[in-house]
Amino acid sequence: MKKRLLALALVAALAFSALSACSSTTDETQAGTAAPTSGETAAGEAETPAETEGGTAATGSVYYLNFKPEQDAQWQELAQIYTEETGVPVTVTTAASGTYETMLTSEMASSDAPTLFQVNGPVGLNSWRDYCYDLSGSAVYGELTSDDYALIEDGTVYGIAYVIESYGIIVNQTLLSEAGYTVDDIQSFADLQTVAEDITARSDELGFAAFTSAGMDSSSDWRFKTHLANLPIYFEYQERGITSTDAIEGTYLDNFRNMWDLYINNSTCPPAELTAKTANDSLNEFLNGQAVFYQNGSWEYANVVGEGKYTDADVTMIPIYIGVGDEANQGLCTGSENYWCVNKNASEEDIQATLDFMEWCVTDETALQAMTGGEGAMPSGGAGMAFAIPFKQAPESSNLFVALDAQMTAEGKTPVSWNFTTMPSEEWKNMLGSAMAVYAADQTDDNWAGVVSAFVDNWASEYALANGG
Repeated sequence: MKKRLLALALVAALAFSALSACSSTTDETQAGTAAPTSGETAAGEAETPAETEGGTAATGSVYYLNFKPEQDAQWQELAQIYTEETGVPVTVTTAASGTYETMLTSEMASSDAPTLFQVNGPVGLNSWRDYCYDLSGSAVYGELTSDDYALIEDGTVYGIAYVIESYGIIVNQTLLSEAGYTVDDIQSFADLQTVAEDITARSDELGFAAFTSAGMDSSSDWRFKTHLANLPIYFEYQERGITSTDAIEGTYLDNFRNMWDLYINNSTCPPAELTAKTANDSLNEFLNGQAVFYQNGSWEYANVVGEGKYTDADVTMIPIYIGVGDEANQGLCTGSENYWCVNKNASEEDIQATLDFMEWCVTDETALQAMTGGEGAMPSGGAGMAFAIPFKQAPESSNLFVALDAQMTAEGKTPVSWNFTTMPSEEWKNMLGSAMAVYAADQTDDNWAGVVSAFVDNWASEYALANGG
């Protein structure tokens, strides 16, 4: 309990910061913060815990290792509310961007391991299956709208997706209009290329660039080594009629190159500077009107829309086109890499406390509003998480980008599935990202051959390592 006692001692100092919006691009791990029990003493000893509805004193505690830094403040606030209502201590610790797997490995080896953690899908589950409690009889599993949102093998429910997200290219419609275009002019990669290169040619006159910087530091490179790389994987899987593979062929890597070239040669900075550019740089460039296009997802909604930012009318999101398939009927990239798992090695009391907390998150009115609402949705008055969540009692999300995904799907456009969850390892992503950064700084065919090798050759070798080959 050393970690939780330390966190409890820090509550007063962190209370203000926990209520302020946390950028999705934070570069430092958030300190673990335990929600204080009502009547907490200075020594960290709680008074008699609150009773449950059944009249039994609440027991156990929850330690949630959160994957998403952009929602840290909201989870801290919900944890405190839950503790005040139930007397059950809830600790939320948030990993910095790109460090979750490393932190999870470290924390699971400690004497005070997380009771609630996340995996990114089937590949992530491979590493943590032996730690996962079977959720098949849990109340939170009963709240899921479909088994499509669960990781199920041979009747065992290892994980439950708690958010469905979409990503694409966020567009500043005002700047696009100033350049003489609307989103109706962009229905394919060829269209996007024409618009972006025209904006670049007139950037001095217009006063802005086409794309925000494609930062390749660890806070930002996941947008490209993972999310952009999803596109050639998706189209190859579609062509081959598969959902995973031990050997990617790289059929559409020329298209991947074309899109990467478009990003890095039509942005706010020279390509050689990208290794030093962060996700905060890219976000701020977009917020300051320095670029029209910004690749990111629905999770970024509260960071671009709200008081002192843009309105829903100012922005929209379009698909990431790479020149493959029926682009006129392509939708956003939609799926989940956020599956809740419960640590089966925790005590019986802590497992039950964790299951109760999860159920509360997806059934309680305040928690649901926090998870799905936008500006002002938190009890503190802060922005909510603006999630689309796959649970029966969930209200409609206030997130514009979530609504756009639903609209496109209703119009018959096909969402691009999240196949990056089948990437063989985190090391594969890192090697690909490094090769992409080298190519960006010196765009030769030889350096692109390095990207292809990282994509294709390393896929086979990393898959073999991960699967005992």
